[in-house]
Amino acid sequence: MRKFLVITVLSIIIIGGIVIYIKYFNVYGEGVKSGQLNYLVKKGDIFKTYEGKLIQSGIRSRQPGTIQSYEFEFSVQKKDVAERLMANSGKDFDLHYKEYRGSIPWRGYTVFIVDSILAMRELK
Repeated sequence: MRKFLVITVLSIIIIGGIVIYIKYFNVYGEGVKSGQLNYLVKKGDIFKTYEGKLIQSGIRSRQPGTIQSYEFEFSVQKKDVAERLMANSGKDFDLHYKEYRGSIPWRGYTVFIVDSILAMRELK
């Protein structure tokens, strides 16, 4: 009976660890988003994280008869990347990001984490 209990507990711990890794730490996707940086702020009650929004060119309509721009909401972990973005708000950026399946409080509120700036341009 004791051997069965040990195997069951170890199996639950291993399966739980795999699920947590896949949900919160495994990179699901990565890519580049381009657009005008609308804002970047540092906020949070316990964990202060950098949260931002990029306005992409183009329009879309969720409901008939309405127009809405594409918005990309993201978090930034690296302080140097966040400071560079904050100092150049309103410019056009090409941002490289990683997408996770779930967010964790100390990484940011969103599943999209910007890790680098590929290009920065003045508005035309």
